[in-house]
Amino acid sequence: MAVGSTHAESGMASQIGGHCPGTANADQPALGAMANPQVARSHNIGMELTHFGHSCLLAQFKGDSGADATVLFDPGNFSHGFEGITGLSAILITHQHPDHADTARLPALVDANPQAVLYADPQTAAQLGEPWRAVHVGDAFSIDHLTVRGVGGRHAVIHPEIPVIDNISYLIGDGSHAARLMHPGDALFTPGEPVDVLATPAAAPWMKISEAVDYLRAVAPTRAVPIHQAIIEPNARGIYYGRLSEMTDTDFQVLEPENGTEF
Repeated sequence: MAVGSTHAESGMASQIGGHCPGTANADQPALGAMANPQVARSHNIGMELTHFGHSCLLAQFKGDSGADATVLFDPGNFSHGFEGITGLSAILITHQHPDHADTARLPALVDANPQAVLYADPQTAAQLGEPWRAVHVGDAFSIDHLTVRGVGGRHAVIHPEIPVIDNISYLIGDGSHAARLMHPGDALFTPGEPVDVLATPAAAPWMKISEAVDYLRAVAPTRAVPIHQAIIEPNARGIYYGRLSEMTDTDFQVLEPENGTEF
């Protein structure tokens, strides 16, 4: 499936309300070293999102130069249909859990996209090895005409007895909006700046539905699409979507699986 022809698709209190500490990666430009992280090399004139289930999201950004930037997030083992995608600019992984990084299907995806740059949180990058590059909190880098920033740093707490792992949330900026899209992975990190479209977690072993609502209220994006819903029985997903839609002021839209939606 060529991207150009794709038309398919204790945690809360400590994470809502501020930035998490971290250090920048010396191999990539630190956010503070950028003259103006909000200015990309060209302006974005459109974004199309395609949901491949759970947390796997394909974002295609159309630049005014005529070139597209295509980014695939979190191709995990609860997701479907991403295997045949080609023409990717980048693959971004938030953390190591298999529902976000399917190590059985990743090699074929990478082989089919030799031009794609590969980024992941530090622990996952170390596990996958080269050519995967580690993204640390505070890192900023370019993908075509986009600016990508790594924020957050830690996975939400599942249980106090379960070690907390790395989780990098990604802010994707273009020439007109510094956070056109945010993919938080498994975290409830609030960036403290305006977000246009948030891929918001709908349900998780580390989150109550009240926390999902409070997180969406805290980020307060202009628009939101639900992710991380594969753990919910399909017939019950409307309960979660209803709370997120009815209890927030955000324009909430459920994406049709494997079918591109323009934003």
